[in-house]
Amino acid sequence: MLQMITGYWVTQVVRTAAELRIADHLYPAGATAAEVADAESLDPQATFRFLRACASLGLASCQDGDRFTVTPLLKTLRTGHPDSLRDLALYGGTASHWAPWGNLPEAIRTGAPQAVATLGAPFFDWLAVRPDDAGVFTAAMTAMTHGLAHQLADVIDLKDARTAVDVGGASGNFIHTLMLRNTELTGMVLDLPHAGADAVASAERLNVADRFTFVSGDFFEKVPTADMHLLKFVLHDWDDDSGVRILRNCRDSLTPGGRILVAELIVDQLGTPGLPPLMDLNMMTLSTGRERSVDEFQRLFQRAGLNLAKVSSSASLVSVLEAVPA
Repeated sequence: MLQMITGYWVTQVVRTAAELRIADHLYPAGATAAEVADAESLDPQATFRFLRACASLGLASCQDGDRFTVTPLLKTLRTGHPDSLRDLALYGGTASHWAPWGNLPEAIRTGAPQAVATLGAPFFDWLAVRPDDAGVFTAAMTAMTHGLAHQLADVIDLKDARTAVDVGGASGNFIHTLMLRNTELTGMVLDLPHAGADAVASAERLNVADRFTFVSGDFFEKVPTADMHLLKFVLHDWDDDSGVRILRNCRDSLTPGGRILVAELIVDQLGTPGLPPLMDLNMMTLSTGRERSVDEFQRLFQRAGLNLAKVSSSASLVSVLEAVPA
């Protein structure tokens, strides 16, 4: 219980390690607290105490009481590494994520998200007028997607796909991964304007720019025509009525024989340990969204004029649900 009570301490240690680039300073040969303090303009004694705490959490090791070295766990926070979770760690400890969670009791009392109470606006509206914060959020989602994209691609049948839209796809990591798997696939990302530059730059970096288009728009209004629509971590941001609206727009824009692929966490039987029920609370505090069971997804699809055709488990915690027009 004491570990649970103090769990938020660990969140802020990880966030601080990411912000101060501790992994970069300790990799590959290690560094003393004084050296890290000098590189980041920190207080030397406070830096030693912080690194000591990192060592207690397995984020660093120290054999001689002086020189700290990187651990495999800390390596996941390295800057610029393709599998880095640094951006996700930075986002997880920021006020936009942290403050609504502080109002969890009120969310339970009212059933209402707490972004307005703590941030002054609904979460996505708050991001829309804060480009720096939106950049942190987009980078975090990209970091989370990078590791998932290949695991999800492993369970997606691409053989009949010619055009695909990553709906709300931000920087396009997911669709770009599928495009690399299928060299005949033409891909698009539909998202708000702030994501465009990163999506185009990513396509150019991966040499798929000649088959990629960024479309600035609102998935509540219209979705580009394609034979495959991808919704990764989109529906969980929204209540059922909003989710049905998004799905209907996707259904209406599918070519004949097209399909919709929904990549989400799935809530299992009550009492099953794991991330989905906790992520469900995260969505409840931040937005009107929720995590869903297979049955709840099926009801959502039916309201949108779709049938659930298949559920595929990936090597990650995320599953892919395939829906087709009824």
